[in-house]
Amino acid sequence: MREYSLLSVLALVLVLNGVNGDNPYRYYTWKITYGDIYPLGVKQQGILINGQFPGPTIDCVTNDNLIISVYNYLNEPFLISWNGLQQRRNSWQDGVFGTSCPIRPGKNFTYALQAKDQIGTYFYFPSLGLQKAAGGYGSIKIYSRPRIPVPFPPPAGDHVVLAGDWFKRSHRQLKYFLDGGHNLPFPDGLIINGRGWNGYTFTVEQGKTYRFRISNVGLTTSFNFRIQGHTMKLIEVEGSHTVQNTYSALDVHLGQSYSVLVTADQPAKDYYIVVSSRFTSKVLTSTAILNYRNSFTKVSGYPPGGPTTEINWSLAQARSIRPNWGNGYLATSVMHGDYRSFVEIVFQNWEDTVQSWHIDGYSFFVMGMEGGQWTEASRSHYNLRDTVARCTVQVYPRSWTAIYVALDNVGMWNIRSENWARQYLGQQFYLRVYTSSTSWREELPIPRNALLCGRARGHRTRPL
Repeated sequence: MREYSLLSVLALVLVLNGVNGDNPYRYYTWKITYGDIYPLGVKQQGILINGQFPGPTIDCVTNDNLIISVYNYLNEPFLISWNGLQQRRNSWQDGVFGTSCPIRPGKNFTYALQAKDQIGTYFYFPSLGLQKAAGGYGSIKIYSRPRIPVPFPPPAGDHVVLAGDWFKRSHRQLKYFLDGGHNLPFPDGLIINGRGWNGYTFTVEQGKTYRFRISNVGLTTSFNFRIQGHTMKLIEVEGSHTVQNTYSALDVHLGQSYSVLVTADQPAKDYYIVVSSRFTSKVLTSTAILNYRNSFTKVSGYPPGGPTTEINWSLAQARSIRPNWGNGYLATSVMHGDYRSFVEIVFQNWEDTVQSWHIDGYSFFVMGMEGGQWTEASRSHYNLRDTVARCTVQVYPRSWTAIYVALDNVGMWNIRSENWARQYLGQQFYLRVYTSSTSWREELPIPRNALLCGRARGHRTRPL
């Protein structure tokens, strides 16, 4: 069986080589297990990847091919999704139920992905049930090719910040809440890179500039990110280089990712890195440490405060995020999924909480967001000059957000709430981008190692 697994991977690589030319290949073997973790100081059963929580960071370059063999040692099915990777012509690898089948206990699946024409900051996570509440997530960093210029000098270092809300209850207990018709309880806290208050340290050298890649990997809560005594220059949002505005604090909504540059230009000591919940009646706060390498002074006192329930503050910041180049444009609005058409989607939120929406397989143009009811007259307020492209967008309370999507990627794509309780309860749907063509130029064939639910034809091996 193991020999069959290796032969299947080799055959898959030969097919991909024919499609992707001489683009480099990166190989990963991931073992998914349970393990003891202590994010909030309480022992919990977490989902580990190769014994790690958070999981390993994927470092790759534009157009790299990623061959990731996932072995499921859990006693439940498991599936990984790649938040923000567009899976060009290849929705079979998207990793959400409906386009991919779960990896059964004791089985494995080899993902064949390509970071096709993408750069930027993303993350992966378990997409089944409430498994995301147990860990199993990690960062994806896609660098530009060496000869492709980027609009900022190379930073001295590259730091990952995976932050979000956390529950002391197990993911199974949270699932029972939802299955029983109840809302999830309020989170027990916030964590940064799998740890609670002052549990993680980022080390910098005085005078140098560092890139911080920030992702909200939580289940239910937006957060505000800030660094005591330092400003942040925004350079990238989910693959789009941005106008380099400077912020003292940055809102990050569910499922979103940002890159900022931070210069260590303050006196040499330790500083708080702070995340605090947004739009919640009780404000949750957690911290990490920014450590100057030559520091002899620890943090003390209270971390710097930030915004709490102010919506206009967050809305103004969202509108300030613009692309570094390129323009959005007005095109015919359509509501079907034909290949090479355009679709306008308006998210209307009549609730008192912030919503966050994600589309797999695509980046879309955020055309506008305002309070009240969207009408056709709202299009006159759209930003048609320099709108930013991203894959996850927030919708403020009693407000609307409008996006344009160019349907240039054939396949079946998940559109979902990034509030994971809502996603679990069904606040999601699939967009089928259809073409009658059978050419590989439009869509790759079903891969040989595709898992076919309930059938024996899928790629099945005994874990190592």
